[in-house]
Amino acid sequence: MELGNVIKVNPEQARKDYPYDEIEYIDISSVGTGILHEVKQIEFANAPSRAKRIISNGDTLLATVRPNLRAFWFAKNIKENTIASTGFAVLRANEGSEPRFIYYLVTDQHFTDYLTANAKGAAYPAVDKEIIERADIYLPPIPTQRKIAAILSAYDDLIENNLRRIKILEEMAQNLYREWFVNFRFPGHEQTRFVDSPLGRIPEGWEIVPMKSVANVVDCLHSKKPDAHDEGSGILVQLFNIQDGGKLDFSKKYMISKDDYVKWTKRIELSEGDCIITNVGRIAAVAQMPKGKKAALGRNMTGLRPIEGKIKPTYLIEYLLSPHMTNEVRKKSDAGVIMDSLNVRSIYLLSVPIPKGTLMDDFECIARPIRQSIESLVEKNHVLRQTRDLLLPKLISGEVDVSDLDITLPEEALA
Repeated sequence: MELGNVIKVNPEQARKDYPYDEIEYIDISSVGTGILHEVKQIEFANAPSRAKRIISNGDTLLATVRPNLRAFWFAKNIKENTIASTGFAVLRANEGSEPRFIYYLVTDQHFTDYLTANAKGAAYPAVDKEIIERADIYLPPIPTQRKIAAILSAYDDLIENNLRRIKILEEMAQNLYREWFVNFRFPGHEQTRFVDSPLGRIPEGWEIVPMKSVANVVDCLHSKKPDAHDEGSGILVQLFNIQDGGKLDFSKKYMISKDDYVKWTKRIELSEGDCIITNVGRIAAVAQMPKGKKAALGRNMTGLRPIEGKIKPTYLIEYLLSPHMTNEVRKKSDAGVIMDSLNVRSIYLLSVPIPKGTLMDDFECIARPIRQSIESLVEKNHVLRQTRDLLLPKLISGEVDVSDLDITLPEEALA
């Protein structure tokens, strides 16, 4: 049957008589692949003209522009005044279909391929309501839909829980850095004297040094990105690998041939503790190589390798993520020093505060295990997503029959 027989597309629109003065707004940039990054709180009267789609718990948000990028999200625990951009199609399940099953159905790669093949427009390929509605689907009986949704939701719930844990761990490391090295409330700070420096007041005995004295800074010398290679022997770091909080996510790998990998790692092969900095697409996006991973440095990226005995890897990444780093970048941008990207010359100009004594070592002992826990959770989520994505097409197509399985369903699925 066609998808339009079991869902409503864009069932409610916000008009002038919308009852809420303020809205929770979900813009097109706020949604990733199954992830909601942020919700903006704005006054409805001042909302952008594209703030039209009213959404409710159980709806699926599906980006209609460039469907190959796979931007979608299942709405749950949202407020009544939540509105999405018209860059989304809102899919609401009819009675007799399970909302979460509909979500998994339209997030299957086969459905994405269908949308991509039928998208209209060259510069901004997009799909409309009719294209979504006429997609052919397999719809099992509602009890089977609920069982399939329960199986796949278990993976997503674990992923979501790990994401919450990652956020808490990131805040722990950042708060410790801020407490010790920004607010200067480190152990023994009560007896500390302060002196003036180019970065403001700092504890006596601390040094302000250029980045080049504590880290080897290397640039990517290649102008043309090598072709992706299905059986490649190495990873080329891309901007999409860089996540907020200084993480590198290799769930999507841009693999290159052995010859290209040798060529691109001639100056440096990124390994554990190395940092990457770039401002292409995002100002001063930074990340750190996780344990056990090696990669080549991508275009428009600069590598920073901590010099042993000069700076600790976790201190360096937390410094790069700190508000001070953002201010340094902004000042140099305003002064015309940094133009299109943070290249080697401009990174050399960054100043780094180096504490005296064992304070940096003490920080490393506490913060490095936190970072390693984050890396472990990122890798666990990668495995969970892989497993879910292998199961998903087999379940929703009926290739794997779960109708006779004794599966305990959550209460909301039985409502």
